Amino acid sequence: MMVMKMSELLLVLCCILWVSADGLHEDLAVGGCSDSDGEMLYTLDREEVWYADFVSQKGVMPLPDFIDPLSFPGAYEAAVADQQVCKQNLNVCRKAMKDLPLEHDPPSDPIIYIRDTLELGKKNTLICHVTGFYPAPVGVFWTKNGENVTDGTSINIPFPNKDGSFTQISRLEFIPQLGDIYVCSVEHVALSQPLTAMWDVQTTPPSVGPAVFCGIGLTVGLLGVAAGLFFFIKGIKRS
Repeated sequence: MMVMKMSELLLVLCCILWVSADGLHEDLAVGGCSDSDGEMLYTLDREEVWYADFVSQKGVMPLPDFIDPLSFPGAYEAAVADQQVCKQNLNVCRKAMKDLPLEHDPPSDPIIYIRDTLELGKKNTLICHVTGFYPAPVGVFWTKNGENVTDGTSINIPFPNKDGSFTQISRLEFIPQLGDIYVCSVEHVALSQPLTAMWDVQTTPPSVGPAVFCGIGLTVGLLGVAAGLFFFIKGIKRS
């Protein structure tokens, strides 16, 4: 399908390749181009499994090492050829839609979350999730205690949502230290000022974990049952 909500500079094509009724898995191919950039990626259940890096001139599989390796023979060469077709289509669409006003939708407030369980002094990753914006892309900038730490961060290529808007995710590798404050700032053509989200390094007592909360819940539950039986028996004796 073609994303009809389109600016003069970006054309995105999406195609659902396969849906399994048994497992409800969705295999999606996304191709896009602009005057200066292009993209081609494959996803499984909205997770990137392969994309074309036209700068490095190769295909990239961003999955972690413990995932069974996948093979995409000839995918990069096909992506290069598709870019030529995409740019021809872009020119056709640009002429057909030249009198339509551009639409600008700002992103929703960004969300920051941590990838792994927090451990002070141990390498981790902060993730800034931005969605609902049009056109793509957004600019994402990171600060730590007020200092710019954007260099070395990564951001995925814009991912189309079902409503025609886009999602992007920026990642910052860091070593958490108590008291540090991280801020993710998002810029977009539809915003008069950046949107920001803050995440500060905090810890909880090490003894308070899922097992402890389970134990507390069970204890409180048993106490409640015991109290109920006590008043029930006491009421019977009075009657």
